[in-house]
Amino acid sequence: MNILMISSTFPYPPTKGGTQGRTFNLLKNVVKHHAVTLITQCSADVTEAEIAELRQYVEELVIFPRPEPTEGGLVPKLQRLGQFLTTGTPPNVSFLYSREIQAWIDQRVQEGKFQVITAEHSVNEIYIRPEWRKQIRTVIDIHSSLYRTCQNQLETKTSKNELRDRLYLPLLRRYEQQTLDKFGNIVVTMDEDAQQMRSFAPKGQISLIANAVDLDLFPYRTKDPGGHNLVFVGGLDYFANIDAACYLGGEILPRLEEKYPHVTLTLVGSNPAPEVLALAQNPKITVTGRVPAIVDYLHQATLAVIAMRTGFGMKFKTLEAMAAGVPVVASDRGLEGMKVDEPLSAWRANEIEEYIEAISRLFEDADLRATLSHNARQLIEQEYTWEKSSSEYEKLLSGNLV
Repeated sequence: MNILMISSTFPYPPTKGGTQGRTFNLLKNVVKHHAVTLITQCSADVTEAEIAELRQYVEELVIFPRPEPTEGGLVPKLQRLGQFLTTGTPPNVSFLYSREIQAWIDQRVQEGKFQVITAEHSVNEIYIRPEWRKQIRTVIDIHSSLYRTCQNQLETKTSKNELRDRLYLPLLRRYEQQTLDKFGNIVVTMDEDAQQMRSFAPKGQISLIANAVDLDLFPYRTKDPGGHNLVFVGGLDYFANIDAACYLGGEILPRLEEKYPHVTLTLVGSNPAPEVLALAQNPKITVTGRVPAIVDYLHQATLAVIAMRTGFGMKFKTLEAMAAGVPVVASDRGLEGMKVDEPLSAWRANEIEEYIEAISRLFEDADLRATLSHNARQLIEQEYTWEKSSSEYEKLLSGNLV
C-alpha cells in the first residue's frame, strides 16, 4: 500500500524520544511492508545529516519549514483565545498549520496516490478533511490527549496559566470530540486515553498500541553500581519535566541529604530551562544538557527517580530506565499505562515522604534493587518492545487489526 504519514515534528533521531521516537519507531517497521511518504516540518536545529539519514527509510520525504514561535504579551494571547473561540482549533494546532502542506496533501489525495493517511500526534489532524474517510483509511495516532493533558495540569495545580487553561478546557473537549469524527481508526497508548476517547467517540474504532523501547539502544546493565546516585532523564525545556526536576532537586533531594550526605542527582536532558540550570547551584546536582547516549547515565545511577506531577501519557523515560535495568521510583504520572505492581517492577511514590521511604529502602537493600531491575527488564521484553508495538501498528494500517 501507499501510506502518507503526517508529522509536524521531525521524527529523527529516535533518541530524542517523545513524539519523535514513537513516530520513527512505528514508521521503521511500516516501511518494510509498504511504500511510505513522510511529510514533516523542520526547525532550525535539524541537521542536513539527520535529513539524509531519515530519507533513507522512506519512499519519499517531503519537508516544509516549521513556523517560528509566536510573540508573547497580552494582546497576542487574547488574539489566540479569540481565534480558538471562533475557529474551534487550539492555538498550538493552528500555529503549526501550513497552507502549503495542505495544498500538497490535497493534490495527492485528489490524484488517488494514497490508500492510508496517518496523523502522527493529534495536532496533525488539521490536515485531514472529513470527506476523505469515505475513500481512504484515515488513522489518528493521538500520542496523548490535549484535553486530558490540560485537565491534568489543572488538577495537579501545575498549570502555568490557570485562568487560560480553565477557559481552554471545555473548548479542548469540544475540539477532540469533533476531531475524532474524521478518522476511521483512533490509536492511543494506554487504557486511560482509550476510555477518554470512547467517551468522545462511542462508535469509534479505538486501538491501544503502547509506547515501547529499542532494546539495542537501552541494553540491560551488567552490574549494580551501588552508591547513592539518582538520575532523572527528560527534555528539560518541557513544562512537565521542568516541574519534576525542580520538585526532585528542590524538595526531595534536600530531605535525602539529611540521611545520605553523599547523595547526588544528575538531571539529563536537552535545553535545560533557567530554573533547572539554577538547581546546579547545589553541588550535589549536575545538569548535563543534551548527551550522546542517555543509557550511559542510566547505567551509572543507583536509581532513576521519575517524580512527575503532571504530563499526561505513557513516559519513554520510565520505559527506558526499566529496560536499562535501573531500579525506578516513580509517581502515578510517571508509571501511567504500565502494570508494575505485581510482580513489583517499579516503586510507586507520590508524596515527599513516600519518595524518601522508597529511595532509602532501595539505597540500603541491594537484593531489592536486583529484584526491581530483573522484573522491570522482563516486563519490557514481554510487553514494551518496538517490534511488538510497530507490528500491531502495521496490521492496523493494513486493515488487519481493530
